[in-house]
Amino acid sequence: MRSFVRNNSLSLTFLGLFLAALALQALAGHADFNEDQDRHGDPHVSLGRYLVSSSFAVAVLENWQSEYLQFFLFILLTVWLVQQGSPESKELGNAGRESDKDQKVGPHAGAQSPGWARAAGLRRALYENSLIIVMGLIWTGSWFAQSITGVVEYNTVRLDHQEAPVSWANYLTRPDFWEKTLQNWQSEFLAVGSMAILAVYLRQRGSPESKPVGAPHSATGVES
Repeated sequence: MRSFVRNNSLSLTFLGLFLAALALQALAGHADFNEDQDRHGDPHVSLGRYLVSSSFAVAVLENWQSEYLQFFLFILLTVWLVQQGSPESKELGNAGRESDKDQKVGPHAGAQSPGWARAAGLRRALYENSLIIVMGLIWTGSWFAQSITGVVEYNTVRLDHQEAPVSWANYLTRPDFWEKTLQNWQSEFLAVGSMAILAVYLRQRGSPESKPVGAPHSATGVES
């Protein structure tokens, strides 16, 4: 068990941080929701009821979909695009999908390579694109779930104001949906772009996301 924890400490730590932040978000959101109920003269709801409400779901999912969109685009764009001096970029002459030899697939796979890397045809095609496929599926799935929970919450507010509810398709054209979506997208694009360019000039000793402290600013695709 000790060896497992040590060897997986990064993912386990982030899992713990995620669960802690999600729990605190639920408590804060529940308190805020009941404050809003007071303003409208409506009764409080329990924490359990809040956790299954569209209000909590849309608050969570609108952030999830933007995070996975960030990773989806970053993984895809870094295949073809480069940033001189950034450890987040491939070396300047290596843009593109690279050769089978470079990627160690097919006859170039090693004895310890995954079985699907040694395969041919559809199996290899799926495996060599599996990361972006899964990231894309999580993004589109969470985006769709956000839209479903969002229209439920939106219609709840409309009914409180004696207004007719709208359909899901109609909600996708509403400013409410796109304001919630784009406020997350712009922050993710800014964060990724900032990381790519700041890592050209700034360092963090010991981090694989940083170049070695003494590496020149022009060194590209070099990580500690």
